[in-house]
Amino acid sequence: MATKSLLARKKLMAKAEEQLKFLSNGIFKDELPTFRHQLEKIEDFPLKPKALEILQLNLGYMCNQVCEHCHVDAGPDRKEIMTRGTMQQCLEVIKTTKAHTLDLTGGAPEMNPNFRWFVEEAAKLGVKDFIVRSNLTIIRANKKYYDLPEFFKKHNVHVVSSMPHWTKGKTDKQRGSGVFDKSIKALQDLNAIGYGLPDSPLKLDLVYNPSGAFLPSNQEALEQDFKKALKEDFGIDFNSLFTITNLPISRYLDYLIASDNYEDYMYKLVEAYNPAAVKNVMCRNTLSVSWDGWLYDCDFNQMLEMKVESPIQHIKDYNEEQLQERSICVSQHCYGCTAGAGSSCQGSVV
Repeated sequence: MATKSLLARKKLMAKAEEQLKFLSNGIFKDELPTFRHQLEKIEDFPLKPKALEILQLNLGYMCNQVCEHCHVDAGPDRKEIMTRGTMQQCLEVIKTTKAHTLDLTGGAPEMNPNFRWFVEEAAKLGVKDFIVRSNLTIIRANKKYYDLPEFFKKHNVHVVSSMPHWTKGKTDKQRGSGVFDKSIKALQDLNAIGYGLPDSPLKLDLVYNPSGAFLPSNQEALEQDFKKALKEDFGIDFNSLFTITNLPISRYLDYLIASDNYEDYMYKLVEAYNPAAVKNVMCRNTLSVSWDGWLYDCDFNQMLEMKVESPIQHIKDYNEEQLQERSICVSQHCYGCTAGAGSSCQGSVV
């Protein structure tokens, strides 16, 4: 398990342009159809956004974990952090946006020094669904985070938490030694104040990413397996499980190449391509804002530095009507969101 990001290790796949170059050549030059070709076949190119529903803000790439599959290449050595000034620009947008969901992500968003201030200010604006994506272990990483469950409850935050598996071995293999035990304790802390319990308004959802070079199985079946195992073994309740396909970018792409699984995995994605999933991919109802305020079609495009194709490219210039006229940027990583039942930050899409 690595302890530093690809960037800190000066790995080739730390560079967005190298990732895009890799994804555009090789088997996609000679053997496999590009994602654009698939969209052209169903007469859905260029891909266009639908009504904006979700504004997703990446508060920074700093994280207390260095997970093997991380598409953000997050870690303790990453210093990119959204400033209070950029947060203030985001708050101005939240006041007027038609989006009903505010989704805070990272890294570990809680590590941003202005995280609590921003949550307090954003909560005042009455967003319908206010999500914080937590890796769980941050709640147990340091005493200053121990009260996060109470803080989330106070501001009616919807907690969406990463949980690779209900077993210690598979979880620690993907996320590092000790992660499983800390995650279980964090979930128990959240349950203790009402999160994820039947009939409670405090929502607690889990996110599952496969730990190897394979696609997630059926979301409903996995949810039942998770609920049964976590309840029986640890007395833990939660609301829903979201399955997310690992996209071939950043650390996961580096893993695929290093383990000689890249071609096999891309064949799996292309063979599992589902045209029906294109209708509901998250880039069509989501706008992603980076730590420095630039706008992207989704969090994955953000990591590949594929800014929105629009005259409006920064949060300070935000114009929702103009942004809705843009075409969505695509590349071969998009196969991950359209494989099987589809994949998004809200789980399966079909």
